[in-house]
Amino acid sequence: MKTAKTSLHPITRIVVGIAGAVMFIALFVPIWQIQLTAPQYPEGLELFIHADKLSGDVQIINGLNNYIGMKEINEKDFIEFSVLPYIIVALGLIGLLTAAVNRRGLYLFWVIFFALFGIVTIIRFYLWLYDYGHNLDPTAPIQVPGMSYQPPMLGYKQLLNFGAYSIPAIGGWAMFAAVGLAIWGLILEFKFKKK
Repeated sequence: MKTAKTSLHPITRIVVGIAGAVMFIALFVPIWQIQLTAPQYPEGLELFIHADKLSGDVQIINGLNNYIGMKEINEKDFIEFSVLPYIIVALGLIGLLTAAVNRRGLYLFWVIFFALFGIVTIIRFYLWLYDYGHNLDPTAPIQVPGMSYQPPMLGYKQLLNFGAYSIPAIGGWAMFAAVGLAIWGLILEFKFKKK
């Protein structure tokens, strides 16, 4: 039998249910985007990272990167594409299940799982960007001593004559919204518990 100590406040249940549902958006739209601008590409180039694939101007970017010795961006190099959709589904379903069964313990498990997922994702993304920008082919046609080409994780960075913008796409904003709702729900629970 559920008691006040083990169940969630009704408002928290709604917040958690919405957060769980919002996670599924990330399965259908890009999560992150990297935009490149340069005088020779006034319309810009875009790379979109989805839960299970890459899209955008991938081949053009690979062709340009070849000149400065950067590795080719290839979907098969990302183990994340084989597991990320399942993790997103799990996070969404656990959020919905938490709202349905109304258990504080399941909610705390979900928040911890969410936090670990976020930390691991940020670390993996940074390491990929670092390797991509620093592990250069020494026989590349264009070499600038001491130069690395690590794209920004978030925000803007100038890379030779290219400006690189790295920002969330729709799926990324949806995931941030879900995280925000999860944190808000946690704050609400502590407030309600005090009362």
